Parts: sequence; C-alpha cells; structure tokens
Amino acid sequence: MTRERVVAAAQGWIGTPYQHQAAWRGAGCDCLGFVRGVFAEVCGQPAEAPPPYSRDWAEAFASETMLEAARRHLREIAVADAGAGDVLIFRMRAGAIAKHAAILSAPDRIIHACEGAPVCEVSLGPRWRRSIAGAFRFPDLED
Repeated sequence: MTRERVVAAAQGWIGTPYQHQAAWRGAGCDCLGFVRGVFAEVCGQPAEAPPPYSRDWAEAFASETMLEAARRHLREIAVADAGAGDVLIFRMRAGAIAKHAAILSAPDRIIHACEGAPVCEVSLGPRWRRSIAGAFRFPDLED
C-alpha cells in the first residue's frame, strides 16, 4: 500500500455528509467512520466497530477508546514522522479524552469529518497541531 493510495481513498470521501457514528462514503460519516472507511478500502478488511460514543469533544473521565483502538489496528509513530496517508488523533481540550481523527493528505493538510460540515480537506494549522494526541500509520503502508 502506498501513501498515494491512502490519500486518494481519503479524497474519495470528500463531500460525504456528517452523520454521527456512520461510516458510509457518499452517504454519511463522522471522523471515526471516515478513518474506518478508508481503513476498510485500503486494507481490504472491515475496521473494528466501535461501541456507542458521544459527540462531545470535551468529554473527560472516560477511557481513551480512540487511542486504544488506533494502537490495536495501526502502527503508532512519532508525530514528527507523520506524513501523507498517516492518521492523526486529536485531543480538543486539555483534560479531555482524544476524540477526533483525520488523515494527513500533505505535510500541512488534513482530511476529516466535522459536525455540521461534509468531509473536507483543511490546513493543519497551529490550533490543530497543538491538539495532536497521537500519530499512526496503516499496517501495510510502505515507509
């Protein structure tokens, strides 16, 4: 699997409407559903179905379910080593659990799903960079 293949798969989701807990390209997804859908496309197997989860990015005092799942299915890498096709997990508020995910499309761009908007590609600006809680690589991605 190449970085280009992962990015192309992620770009194929652009425009998919936001739908909490969904993972259907073109029909609806949230940030986790988007990453799970790209995983299924590029890895050729379905991603683990998550337990129900809230939309609240500021949720505290819960387990790090997203980071734990990423560690089970992806290879954790140093944030400084992340490149196109790698997955970033974000902690949107200090003290909260990490609850947002995106795929790097370029060193300074991410593709993600956010409530109120379809899947889109945006700049990985300072606010996003400060919120990175972890970086991960698809299992068979060529380095």
